[in-house]
Amino acid sequence: MAAAPSPRASVPQRPSLRQRLRLARFGPSFWVGVALIGTVVTAALLSYVWTPHPPNAMNFAVQLQGPSPAHPLGTDEFGRDLASRLLIGARGTLLVGFVAVGIALLAGGTIGLVSGWIGGWVDEAVMRLVDVLYAFPAILMALLLAAVFRPGTLTAMTAIGLATIPIFARIARSSVLTLKAADYVEAGRALGARPGRLLLRHVLPGAASPLVVQASLSLAIAVLAEAALSFLGLGTPPDVPSWGNMLREAQGFLAMSPWPAIVPGLAIVATVLGWSLLGDGLRDALDPRSR
Repeated sequence: MAAAPSPRASVPQRPSLRQRLRLARFGPSFWVGVALIGTVVTAALLSYVWTPHPPNAMNFAVQLQGPSPAHPLGTDEFGRDLASRLLIGARGTLLVGFVAVGIALLAGGTIGLVSGWIGGWVDEAVMRLVDVLYAFPAILMALLLAAVFRPGTLTAMTAIGLATIPIFARIARSSVLTLKAADYVEAGRALGARPGRLLLRHVLPGAASPLVVQASLSLAIAVLAEAALSFLGLGTPPDVPSWGNMLREAQGFLAMSPWPAIVPGLAIVATVLGWSLLGDGLRDALDPRSR
């Protein structure tokens, strides 16, 4: 007589994020986003090994010049090469974006998962605290942190990350509230699986898709926030090339040459558009209703 299958093997499993990515069909917006972000990442990596000129080298003989063979994207008010500063600025943009969104994803995702899973008064109390945090935008958070500590890249990353936590917490919580009543979770609970195992092995994979999509979209917001904070002097230090710093320095010389503002402005637009298209493409591919 054949042995009966183990109860654990009969529990239906939700497809993992890796399986859904393997089965997903990505549209044109996803690939355009990949191309744009790939270009930015390539520029950031290239800056570690090569730049056309030293990014902070001044040459007053070529101030505010347009594109030329010596300076492909022109020069700023100090005669510094815009292409070199653009490449260096890509590093800071990606660093601030990834670290800030990483903070928000880790903290907000954990808060939302645990709060939604426990439920009851704990869920209500935690989500009201999240609502209070949601009232603080990134710029106000950066002003608060700058007053306590000092302006800088770390301040910008922390402010953007803290301001973005509520978004991830709400998404994770809503996913948990939906998934913890699913058949495969109820089956695991009936078989005696521990709550922690159910949350990590069965609920978390189901909640990963919306969190990944939101991470991509939040990276676009983080790029804009970092540029705004640097423009206000609350982000990257003035002696470090960044796209926000380049825009701030260029605002007084627009009548003489628009290139110092056009170059970082287009870079910010391309990066934000790339992350947005990438997030939209992931959402369309991972959403079952779109298939």
